[in-house]
Amino acid sequence: MVSTWLNGLVSGTVFVPAVYFAGGQNAGGSKVATVDKFECSGDSRTTLGTGLSAANRGLAGAANSGVAMYFAGGLAPGIVATVDKFLFSDDSRSTLGTGLSAAVYIAAGAANSGTAAYFAGGASGPVATVNKFAFSDDSRTTLGTGLSAATQGLGGAANSGTAAYFAGGSAGGEVATVDKFAFSDDGRTTLGTGLSAARNYPAGAANSGTAAYFAGGYLSGQVATVDKFAFSDDSRTTLGTGLSAARQYLAGAANSGTAAYFGGGYEPSVVATVDKFAFSDDSRTTLGTGLSAATFALAGAADSGTL
Repeated sequence: MVSTWLNGLVSGTVFVPAVYFAGGQNAGGSKVATVDKFECSGDSRTTLGTGLSAANRGLAGAANSGVAMYFAGGLAPGIVATVDKFLFSDDSRSTLGTGLSAAVYIAAGAANSGTAAYFAGGASGPVATVNKFAFSDDSRTTLGTGLSAATQGLGGAANSGTAAYFAGGSAGGEVATVDKFAFSDDGRTTLGTGLSAARNYPAGAANSGTAAYFAGGYLSGQVATVDKFAFSDDSRTTLGTGLSAARQYLAGAANSGTAAYFGGGYEPSVVATVDKFAFSDDSRTTLGTGLSAATFALAGAADSGTL
């Protein structure tokens, strides 16, 4: 991130990290194509002039920080394999010629920034499939080893350069499982310590190099829990301060090195709330300006500069 800032000084521009929340379903029951952008310097919100290629709920997000973000799958209105790509340089959108290997929704995304995005699990099914999109040319491969079980409604986060983590969801019932995929060889292990409780529809975000956070979800009702996994040893703690309200179907994104943002969701009404957790002490604040409209089943991604 420092290198991004220095490059900006040389070029005459100043880099401002940003988190994005895309798609979802509003309180009126309509799917939306909206993409909201929060500049992390002041947490101000704008809404992109160009949204998703179609109104979509249940999609997944991942980002090549400093370059582009990707939103994959969803219901638009049927289950789709579409992958939309937004360049961070101008927030323009294109749609990849090659989408997911099969149409899914309520999958999860995570990325090895500079190398590839991974989209795991989802319905219809559920499925255990993990699709990998190389950032060099946006080509897709499917990992020979998928999730440890066919799972939908899971959350994703990544320690860029090291591993992706996919947590929770439903595999015939809510699960606490956390699968880890090493970027060196795409090999999968399953953490000995999973989430603090089984839950469906959590959201993930990560402070790359330090820890992953999985927030909210559903287990016999919405929960406000935020679990934190230290990348040094994959140990789990649960934050003393959770979300500002229990909710499911929310989305996560992070300004790596600074804060995680969890936006939207269902609690049980649809909300526009964006909670922010400072990585310095895991304290929570709630942004004064939330999403442009109350939305659930949306996706998040972020531009933190060079990771």
